[in-house]
Amino acid sequence: QVQLVESGGGLVQPGGSLRLSCTVSGAILSELNAGWYRQAPGKEREFVAQINSRGNTMYLSAVAGRFTISRDIAKSTFYLQMSDLEPEDTAVYYCHLQEVYWGQGTQVTVSS
Repeated sequence: QVQLVESGGGLVQPGGSLRLSCTVSGAILSELNAGWYRQAPGKEREFVAQINSRGNTMYLSAVAGRFTISRDIAKSTFYLQMSDLEPEDTAVYYCHLQEVYWGQGTQVTVSS
């Protein structure tokens, strides 16, 4: 059974940083595409970042240069390092594998 457990959300001031973590069990992270989506209130869920099985990354243009996706194969965990956060980044962030398996979501709120 594949499970994804997220952690690391919270409240941060504009310009601040957060790191989200997604720990995977029941699957081999190095063989799968992994990534993050987010959903803001009243909006559809949107793609944020992805790291594929070869380690290549892709980003939503609005977060490129501010967010970094990475993974630690040995820990079966992947991350989303978020810097220079903006109020528009406020959303529930969901991690996924292959867009099939999903984490429970973690709230990120950017506000002064």
